[in-house]
Amino acid sequence: MHEGDSAGGNSRLPRRPGRVRRLLVYVVLALLSAAAGVGTTLIVQQAGAGRPGGTGTPRAARPGALNDEAVYDAVEPGVVDVTADLQYLQETAEGTGFVIDAAAGLVLTNNHVIDGATSVTVTPVTSGKSYPARVLGYDVADDIALLQLRGVTGLAAVAIGDSSRVRVGTPVLAIGNEAGQGGSPTVAPGVISSLARTIVASDQSSGLTEILHGMLQTSADIRPGDSGGPLADAAGQVIGIDTAAGGDAVYSGYAIPIGQALPIARLIAAGRPGARVQIGLPASLGVLLPASASADPRRQASQETRQTGTAGGSGTGCVDGTTAASPASIAPARSGALVDGVLCGTPAAAAGLSAGDVVTSAGGRAVTTPGSLNAILGRCLPDSKTPLAWVSPGGSRHTATVTLVAGPAG
Repeated sequence: MHEGDSAGGNSRLPRRPGRVRRLLVYVVLALLSAAAGVGTTLIVQQAGAGRPGGTGTPRAARPGALNDEAVYDAVEPGVVDVTADLQYLQETAEGTGFVIDAAAGLVLTNNHVIDGATSVTVTPVTSGKSYPARVLGYDVADDIALLQLRGVTGLAAVAIGDSSRVRVGTPVLAIGNEAGQGGSPTVAPGVISSLARTIVASDQSSGLTEILHGMLQTSADIRPGDSGGPLADAAGQVIGIDTAAGGDAVYSGYAIPIGQALPIARLIAAGRPGARVQIGLPASLGVLLPASASADPRRQASQETRQTGTAGGSGTGCVDGTTAASPASIAPARSGALVDGVLCGTPAAAAGLSAGDVVTSAGGRAVTTPGSLNAILGRCLPDSKTPLAWVSPGGSRHTATVTLVAGPAG
């Protein structure tokens, strides 16, 4: 790790090339803050105003106010690397997480670290051994995900601080898995430069865009791969989750306050789903659908063409998840969900669905729009059997009973 005790520096360990997509989201749009400021890591190009009294140039931290090595030694035993297998995109994504309950094997990270994942692997940095992790659940809107390691001994939980007591000028240390390199975590010292920021952030790799509220802004140099990692104070207590970076005049890091994240984690751990909380991985059919609220499949196709700027898919075979084009031929159905593509190795592919088909019913319910199909599937569980009906571009009607699989997260 970087040695030293300067709380305001930007030193980091030397970087090694990452082997896959490294998570970080970036701020892209300014918004007004509700109070006063997205792994990857999310990119932030601009951010909303901070809480009154929380903006401007941060006061200099007292020399020696934060000892990098002491804080690192306190937090590092609870840090883990997170690898998300994005099966349908044929790639993996790397981020960070930290243990919040060693006995239960609970690991906290960002939702965007596991977005699109069909499976997740967690590697405690102290042992270097990798374990499959169960996705207990996630909250897309608040960018929180909770993982669980079962039967893993020797885990250590981080100490949790009080993010409500954080002030501008508080010295902090951002710890993460920069560039997805694995091994000993990288560190970046800094100070809290603003409070309660609202940001609009995006992951340039996946296209994910999200609005996050109440963020801590820091001068710590948060980089791709750090997403989900701990932001610790001088006492070695975690007060935030490294989440985003970017800005206009000054490049800053952003962290979700731990006080906002833990209540969500508790809901997930208790298995309590909600409008914002998904418990476990969702059930998946394996079809790509247009982003349209129209009931008319042809209108769905035209709207998709305007949104993506592409048209004329092959209409046959399966895709790997990177294709986003309207099909060349569309089934003659008055309403339903147009199939833009079918992911390889999924229930839809096994049933024989193809691009251009229109799904008209699922689970015994009429499908009127792409959104209604998503809503029906959202009430199903992985491994459940679901009757399906669809119309092909030639006008033929088809039915099948499919066994849904655990779909990608997010």
